[in-house]
Amino acid sequence: MSKKKRGFDINFDDVAGEEPTPVPAGTEARRGPMAAAITENADALNARQTAEAAIRAENDALAHEHVRLKKAGLITDLIPLDAIRTDKLTRDRAPGRDPEIDELKQSIRDVGLSNPIRVEQVGDTYELIQGFRRFTAYSELLAETGDENFARIPAGINAKGENLLRLYRQMVDENLVRRGVSFGEMAQLAINYRKQAAEVEGYDHAVELLFASSGRQKRSYIKHFVRLLSATEGQITHVDAIPRALGLAVVRRLDENPEGQGVLNRMLAAMPDRDAQQEHAVLTDFVSQMAAPAAKKVKLAPTARAAKTTFRLSRPDGDAKCTVADGRIELRLERDFSGIERKRLEKAVAAFLTELEA
Repeated sequence: MSKKKRGFDINFDDVAGEEPTPVPAGTEARRGPMAAAITENADALNARQTAEAAIRAENDALAHEHVRLKKAGLITDLIPLDAIRTDKLTRDRAPGRDPEIDELKQSIRDVGLSNPIRVEQVGDTYELIQGFRRFTAYSELLAETGDENFARIPAGINAKGENLLRLYRQMVDENLVRRGVSFGEMAQLAINYRKQAAEVEGYDHAVELLFASSGRQKRSYIKHFVRLLSATEGQITHVDAIPRALGLAVVRRLDENPEGQGVLNRMLAAMPDRDAQQEHAVLTDFVSQMAAPAAKKVKLAPTARAAKTTFRLSRPDGDAKCTVADGRIELRLERDFSGIERKRLEKAVAAFLTELEA
């Protein structure tokens, strides 16, 4: 008996055309607890990384701004007085207590310090650059009152390692606008700077660098006082009390009389404990003693007008006008020759005369 084969046909076309069974609403995004936890952790991690990146960017911007302000000397802080040193720059004030300090102290008591001092950080300490009087006033107020408010002083912090000339110029330019700084004090400052700066050629060069903001005539006066202080070898003890006219007169006598330097130094050494008034008297006496005797006036018969030659020489610094006559050579140039050291002038004149004789 044979078995009858059973089977059925499958219509693939009908299956392919059927629509998929729809998923019940609210169940399409359903995930297991583990998948949900992983997604939430990833989202939290991304948010945290974004916040950290924003904080780092903000910190970087603040750090760059701090460096910029520090380089510009615009960072200000309250600095302890005992952390400030005053020996890097030689002050441009004469030794002794400034009589105006009491007025400054009263102003600080009444309204505070409106203008911070300037310092340069050196390790764990600070070097004073500007504001010696303000620093002194705070120190005296702290000693007198014991008030801890005066133990720290507002200070602008300069960038580290600033050029020595720039530091001196900052101090000089601040003090040039203050009344009462004498030519003697400015000359002493130029001498002190020259001693610290080996690359400066001489005292005249030091004056030109430090007092570049001043007029040519003022720099010339300072150079004359440098000559006075150098010639007296540190024996002038009241440089702030020497009037300009007296200082210039002393220098003229020194230039006119080769023995004048020795005479003046002996006069100063004979009165070691002199005050400002006595020192003024010594300098005045020196000027009188070294005065050249008045030439006798002789009435001369009129003579024919001497021949005169005038010509100009073109130079990079301007035209030089030369006038030549009997017994006289005159040279005019827009330059302050009084600021040139005497030895250099003598050497130049000697070379000039030697060339004429050749």
